[in-house]
Amino acid sequence: MTSTDSAADLVPFMMRRPGAPFPPPEYEEFRTKPGLVKAALPSGETVWLVTRHEEVRAVLTDPRISSNPNHEGFPRPSRTVGAPSADDVPGWFVSLDPPDHNRFRKALIPEFTVRRIRSLRPAVEEIVDRAIDQMLAKGNTAELVEDFSLTVPSLVISSLLGVPKVDRDFFEEKTKVLVTLTSTDEERDKASEHLLRYINRLITIKSKRPGDDLISRLLQGGLLTPQELSGVSMLLLIAGHETTANNISLGVVTLLQQKQWIDDDRVIEELLRYHSVADLVALRVAIEDVEIGGQLVREGEGIVPLVAGANHDPEMFERPHEFDPARPATGHVAFGYGVHQCLGQNLVRLEMDVAYRGLFRRIPTLEVAVPLEELQFKYDGVLFGLHALPVRW
Repeated sequence: MTSTDSAADLVPFMMRRPGAPFPPPEYEEFRTKPGLVKAALPSGETVWLVTRHEEVRAVLTDPRISSNPNHEGFPRPSRTVGAPSADDVPGWFVSLDPPDHNRFRKALIPEFTVRRIRSLRPAVEEIVDRAIDQMLAKGNTAELVEDFSLTVPSLVISSLLGVPKVDRDFFEEKTKVLVTLTSTDEERDKASEHLLRYINRLITIKSKRPGDDLISRLLQGGLLTPQELSGVSMLLLIAGHETTANNISLGVVTLLQQKQWIDDDRVIEELLRYHSVADLVALRVAIEDVEIGGQLVREGEGIVPLVAGANHDPEMFERPHEFDPARPATGHVAFGYGVHQCLGQNLVRLEMDVAYRGLFRRIPTLEVAVPLEELQFKYDGVLFGLHALPVRW
């Protein structure tokens, strides 16, 4: 077992650099080192980086490692790379550990079963078709991130929550402010305030006149308070919006390079593995001394399991830096692992599948309108993706 005192020299982190490949080449270098890698965050904090697939899964399943940001030592790289707590936002259950976490998960699991999500396909197809209609009406060019990738998940989650159609433009507008990096902190705070106020009014209405939607069913289930349900709704909105949008945009670029849509369920799993947009989401802290990969991590030390590192580990995936649509990419950790594995993963898969099928069926001559090296990637955010994707047809 390696002790903290004999750890390798600190490496600087975040490793993303404009123009550099993603995942960063340093991840491959980290995997060659014994134990874990001690790193310094821009905030000055030190953390352990975990890049091997087996060890990332170990971190995400060990009960001695917490996702609760209230614990001393929890990594807080910046405002946009971190996590609120359930004390700050009741219902923000991803920051809770079992058994408290389990109550929320139990209430939500029936809403995200494969069967329930499969029943949403017609509604998602309608949303995708409407977004494509609006793009086509503008001419033969579009900015796909703004006009499609952000629009589709916003409208899907608003439909899921039971937001009336007349309010969905407002809902989409405020949601985009939250997930657009060019928004100022003041704009983000104001949009969040408006959305929370709207969601609270919606919960009040649904408590009196329930409908066929997630909020109504959770109210009737009685497992969550209205205040908790408000936080859960915001969590679903934020967690499900930009992640899905980034996956859609990156997937379009990758699939256009293949020159065809590959009609195979494996392609979605491979896109999720290959892009690993939620690389920096799973921040953790040790709440007891624990050994990971032969490295002693002491109580109170922060841990950053790198999802993209795990998903590009050659010990798990042959030729991991190649996109291979025929690869059986099961075992990836794009949605996390263990008790905190993303509840909405089946919805993300559905949205990606319907989005690609709709785009490539209705716009068969779709192409990226600028050289690939000119695309602006999100090197500066917690989620990897594209700031913009100019397309033409």
